[in-house]
Amino acid sequence: MTYRTISFIKDDEVYRTADVLPVLPLRDVVVFPYMVIPLMVGRPSSVAGIETAMLGDRLIILLAQIDGENEEPSGSDLYRVGVIARILQTVRLPDGTLKILVEGMEKVRVKRHLPARDYLRVRFETLPFHAAGSKELEALSRRALRLFEEYVRLNPRLPDELLTATANIDSPLRLGYMMAGHLLIRMSDKQSLLESTGLYRHLELVCQYLSAEMEILRLERKIDDNVKKQILKNQREFYLQEQLKAIHRELGQDDDSYDEIEELRAQAAKKKLPAEVCRKAEKEISKLSRMSMMSPEATVVRNYLDWLLSLPWKENTRDRLSVDTVARILDEDHYGLEKVKERIVEFIAVLKLVGELKGPILCFVGPPGVGKTSLGKSIARALGRRLVRLSLGGVRDEAEIRGHRRTYIGALPGKIIQAMKRAGVINPVILIDEVDKMSSDFRGDPSSALLEVLDPEQNNQFVDHYIEVDYDLSKVMFITTANFIQMIPEPLKDRMEIILLPGYLLSEKREIARRFLWPKQLKEHGLEPGHLVITDEAINAMIERYTREAGVRSLERQLGSICRKAARKFAVRRKRKLPLRITPSRLQAYLGVPKYLDTELESGDRVGLASGLAWTGAGGSILGIEVAPVAGKGRLTLTGKLGDVMKESAEAALTYVRSRSDELELKEDFYRKIDLHVHVPEGATPKDGPSAGVAIATAMVSALTGIPVRRNVAMTGEITLRGRVLGVGGLNEKSVAALRAGVETVIWPRQNEKDLADLPHEVREELKIRLVDSMDEVLEIALAGRLPAPGPLTPAFVPVDSGRTKPVSPYRH
Repeated sequence: MTYRTISFIKDDEVYRTADVLPVLPLRDVVVFPYMVIPLMVGRPSSVAGIETAMLGDRLIILLAQIDGENEEPSGSDLYRVGVIARILQTVRLPDGTLKILVEGMEKVRVKRHLPARDYLRVRFETLPFHAAGSKELEALSRRALRLFEEYVRLNPRLPDELLTATANIDSPLRLGYMMAGHLLIRMSDKQSLLESTGLYRHLELVCQYLSAEMEILRLERKIDDNVKKQILKNQREFYLQEQLKAIHRELGQDDDSYDEIEELRAQAAKKKLPAEVCRKAEKEISKLSRMSMMSPEATVVRNYLDWLLSLPWKENTRDRLSVDTVARILDEDHYGLEKVKERIVEFIAVLKLVGELKGPILCFVGPPGVGKTSLGKSIARALGRRLVRLSLGGVRDEAEIRGHRRTYIGALPGKIIQAMKRAGVINPVILIDEVDKMSSDFRGDPSSALLEVLDPEQNNQFVDHYIEVDYDLSKVMFITTANFIQMIPEPLKDRMEIILLPGYLLSEKREIARRFLWPKQLKEHGLEPGHLVITDEAINAMIERYTREAGVRSLERQLGSICRKAARKFAVRRKRKLPLRITPSRLQAYLGVPKYLDTELESGDRVGLASGLAWTGAGGSILGIEVAPVAGKGRLTLTGKLGDVMKESAEAALTYVRSRSDELELKEDFYRKIDLHVHVPEGATPKDGPSAGVAIATAMVSALTGIPVRRNVAMTGEITLRGRVLGVGGLNEKSVAALRAGVETVIWPRQNEKDLADLPHEVREELKIRLVDSMDEVLEIALAGRLPAPGPLTPAFVPVDSGRTKPVSPYRH
């Protein structure tokens, strides 16, 4: 390999060397010309390069690493601009590393990295500054010197001897390199100084960096001064408070505040708080000890400490994870609900095997009074956990969940932290009622705040705005309840496992009343079981004539009313013939006139009247739909407080009937000379949804053809313009309501065939479920007479089930 000789001048002395030299990579340091600096060298390749340089003219190239963490840098990992340095001294340490003292000579640029076996070598060229003396350069040099002197005075990490050293330097070049070497800035900024292309530009950059660093140093000094003043103030207050305590002790007065501080410290030590909470408590106690107990801030801090120390952090109860015990307690407390209880037992079985609660949150959804809240209480009793119930109905402020910040007057933690304080342990059962009845406004969305609480992956670090430290909710078993699944926000619903609780059947209500409600009411009213007896027939009559509900709350109130009237009789006349029996014939004397008829169905088949099925928050119900054609101009009138979706269903039903006018043998222009009035009774109750489309279409066909609709047939399903019947929801509740009303046949969309498996066994046995795909099948089942086949004109009269004859509708051919 050929070498070329390079010469450079330093301090009026000419140096000559080859243009290929070993390289020493530097970590987190940039060496400038005229700079003398000690370096520790430990990498074998670097030691080999130094040893090679020591055998020659003791010159070596110093290049800074781009990434200081790189243990084995290659040529591409080094900056291209560095310095050629002279090794002044080397010392080998016992561990094999070298300590060397080097002096920067001249700035160089790497032209090419050369291959070598043991160390890095480069071919380089020198980059000397050539700048003629000028007034501008002199002025810039003086400004840089003034800034550097101020910088040294402000920075305590630089020795004052630098001021003397810089004052004795006449060369702007040497002055610029010296100031650059002592600047405490980032390595990348130092490399930019080294790579500057001229002396004037170099001094400009030095002035810029000096100005920026001095701004930071002035701010640091200002902050230090403020901190020192505050420390002196705190020390003075502490000293005066200690003197005040000593005076109180000398006077024999009780120092209540001192005792309170010590009591708080003892509580914190006894509580065995987590490390973060312990630091927070100690900080607040220290703050309180320096305050006057009469100040408002002291009251805020004292209340905060009371909350922090009263919360459970490690206290817990031991779970009873016996699957048989859980099943027995659920059977004791609830009748029926077999699928719901089976799912709860499965949940507990998984908890027993896994040993920790990392599953979905249970959400019981069903009408009022079906046992959602009592199921949560039974789960807590079965597990041996403490139960805390909180209701979110009407909550519209996010702070109700997360708490208020302490800056507000009267601030308190949120409902979750308050529930944990009431529980007193970290593993209670928290029953959150009415999650579907939250709302949001300008104060925030509480359902969004509830997402973190109910997410098993996040709630181990729940932060209440008032408490301000992480609180672990992962060991809490959350159970939620709701009436309407549609009202639960989707992100919240995604974090919960929905368990639907349908309405009770007549037989289930009777058993619940006999086993649970009646003994409870007797006990609450001070009556013995032998004093008052109610027959099963009386309970059945009460359910059918005095209550219309999916649950049993109204039934319990009626039983309580009987007990109150009986208690009054016993109180007035002590000597009565016992027991007093309540039979169906005596119900009116105790409960008054029946509120409901035996059935909601019509007494006979009617033209233009179809029985639809509806689902509400109180369960299912029968929906009578009436259609009456009157002379007019083709308008469709809808009454009964119908929603937009239900109105659109009626319009779709009318379009279907018009499209089938030939098959139904209706006149082509029948709709131009009449108005159709569709009415759904109970007009004060809002109604909406697409599931009444089939019933509306059936009632229209009946009204226009004059064929009655069977009274014992009820139907549900959405209708399309082509007469297809689409699936709907709430089939379980609707079918239970149909059975309760005395319906014999229920028409379901075939798309809901999958829901048959969830239908109670008694309902499947008592009801005849007919699955349909189209309106033709619906009309064939629902109408009391056959629709004539297309062909000759229909006779003037058609027979109906009653044996009488009725005129054919005038709207047919």
